[in-house]
Order: sequence, then C-alpha cells, then structure tokens
Amino acid sequence: MTPGQTPLRHGPGTPPPDSSGGRVAEVFLAFLKLGLTSFGGPIAHLGYFRDEFVTRRGWLSEAEYADLVALCQFLPGPASSQTGLAIGLMRAGWGGALAAFLAFTLPSALMMLALALTAARLEGPLALGLLHGLKLVAVAVVAQAVMGMARSLCPDPARATLAAATVALLAAAPGALGVTAAILLGAAGGLAMGRGQATAGAASPLPVSRRAGLAALLIFALLLAGLPLLAGLGQGFALADGFYRAGSLVFGGGHVVLPLLETETVARGWLDQGSFLAGYAAAQAVPGPLFTFAAWLGAVMGPAPNGTLGAALALVALFLPGLLIVISALPFWNHLRRDARAQSAMQGANAAVVGILGTALYDPVFTGAIGTRADFALALTCLVALIAWKAPPWAVVLFGAAGGAALVLAA
Repeated sequence: MTPGQTPLRHGPGTPPPDSSGGRVAEVFLAFLKLGLTSFGGPIAHLGYFRDEFVTRRGWLSEAEYADLVALCQFLPGPASSQTGLAIGLMRAGWGGALAAFLAFTLPSALMMLALALTAARLEGPLALGLLHGLKLVAVAVVAQAVMGMARSLCPDPARATLAAATVALLAAAPGALGVTAAILLGAAGGLAMGRGQATAGAASPLPVSRRAGLAALLIFALLLAGLPLLAGLGQGFALADGFYRAGSLVFGGGHVVLPLLETETVARGWLDQGSFLAGYAAAQAVPGPLFTFAAWLGAVMGPAPNGTLGAALALVALFLPGLLIVISALPFWNHLRRDARAQSAMQGANAAVVGILGTALYDPVFTGAIGTRADFALALTCLVALIAWKAPPWAVVLFGAAGGAALVLAA
C-alpha cells in the first residue's frame, strides 16, 4: 500500500461505510478534483475514476470497480455519474453519494450555464461565426461517437442489422415514440439472438437494501408516468417531463441524449436547432459529464422558466432518472449479471442505440450544420483531428469555433 492510501473498502478490518462529516468531505474533495479536470467523455471519466479510487486511494478493489462499471453500462443513464454516485455511496453512505454527484457535476454545470448566459448576449458576424463553428464541431463529435459505438456494440451481422433496422424505423416514425419503440424492439431482437453470457465471479457487496432499491424504482416509475399528466399545468412541468423522459431512455452512452433532447426541445419549438447544436458542441469543451448540456438548454430556451432556474430544473430532470435507476438496481445486480437473457436483451438494445445516434448524425446534426463545401471540409478536419490525431475535444472545439468564425467573416 502506497503512503496515504486508505484500506480497501471491503478489506479486513475496514470500518463499515459511514456518513460522517470527515468521510463525506473526503469524497466531495476527491470528486471535485475530477469534476474540474476530467475531460474526454464517459469512457475517459471511468479511466480517471479507476486511477483515483482503485489505484491511488484503494477505496475499492479492481473486481468491485469492474462490477460497478458493468452495472452502470448495463443500465440507462449517464454511466460515469452513476458510477461516481455508487462509489460515494460505498465510501460514505448516502451523504457520500450526494457529495460525489454534486462535486463531479457542478463544475461543468456552472460552466455551461455561464456559456449559455454569455452566448445569449453575443451578436454580430463574429458571434454567428463562433456558433456556426460549434455546430460543425458537433458533426465531428457525433460521427466519432457513432463509429466507436458501432465497433463495440455492433460487432456481428445480426446486431449491425438491428442498428440498420432502427434507422429505418425512425425514418418512418420519428420522435420520442419511435425512439422508445426502437429500444424495445432492439431488446426483443437481442433476446431472439440469445447471445448474452452470464458473468462469472464472486458476488460484490453493494450497500443498498432491497427495500431502498424498490423504493427508488417506485419513485422512478411514478415520475415517468406522472409527469406527462402534469405537463399541461405549465412550462415548468412540461420541461421536467421532457427532460426526465430523455434521461430515462439514454442507453449506450451520453451522446445518445442528443436525439432524445432534440425531440423534447427543438421539435417543440423551445429553441432553434442552431442554438441546440452549438450548446452540444460547447459541452465537449468542459470537463465532467456530458449531461450538463441540460444547463445550456434550460438557460437558453425561449419559454420561461429559463436562465438559471431553467438550467437547474433541466439538470435535475435529466440526471434524476439515471440516479434512481442505479440505486434501484444495486441490490439486484449480482442476480442480473448471472442472467444470460438480461445480457442478451441489453445487447439488442445497445445495437438499437447505435441506429438512434446514427439517425441523429444525419438529422439534425449534419443537415443543421453543413451548408457548403467549406463547412464539410472544416467538419471533416475536426473529425480527423479527433480520430487520427487524438486531439483533446476541448482543443478541437476551439479550432472549430475559430474556423467557423473565419468562414462567416470571409463570406
């Protein structure tokens, strides 16, 4: 054990998890550092978590961490935020869970809110050029996500066919109902393929009782069913309903939230497509979870509540379902990981997710950003920078924004 490293969370002689002020503060400071420095998206975040909490601090073992990551990738929601919440819960109880979530999320949320409030005041050709460049960066970012997800989630002809069938389904039935149907049909296709395999290994101790898990599941279901009934009472309820539904359907990675939120905001006329894509690209330039894109949307939307209140409401509504889902699943994960049918269903749902994101790459991302050959050339350069040059996303965002400004000023 290296100097300063604490004992493994479940090692011999380790004290049980507690929510004492000292341990909660320890969790908060550890995650705050990551919230300020974790660039690169959810896969990179999981690597940072492993280095910090398994290798350096020894809060949990390699096997325990692998189990948590597998669980959070199995479930809908923001995988890195869900993993962080579970680590905080294991380390310092419910206080630690809240501390981990807030410390990892608030830095990027506040940055996105500041960018949104600043962008709303920018005018003139230079501002238009910067926003146009951000839309072109979004083309590159989503294309990279589609390519990476297709390689990992559609490695065989059957799952590639499911992804293509999802694109066809969404062409015939766009919108939230089409997305929901695609995920359900993908899960059914995965069950029919039956290629899932049970995960072997010892059971991992997870600090949530079955009663607490069932309570979280009940709250999740009540909100999912009840918010649509309240949406007609005012814009605040409608915002919460749309963002909560989007957060409930995000399988396969944070980028999948793009088409879901586009359906819930742009399609309803709450903001224009250009502002939507510019905010999505800006989210690549800040550390922390991609879901803080919700802060931008809530702040810049036309109908009130917007500004700071709209950003806060959108953030809570988008993150809450994923956090409730992971809490509800923790007591049952050791059973699910040994269920081959559950693994098969998730393989099919993930293949459908590739089709959903591929559809979004065309519309609204490509059609909303590419208007000229010069636009296409800049977007392609950004994609090459991400894939071939391995440039950090924040650097590509700055390059794309500058390039977009140059294109508009030269026109």
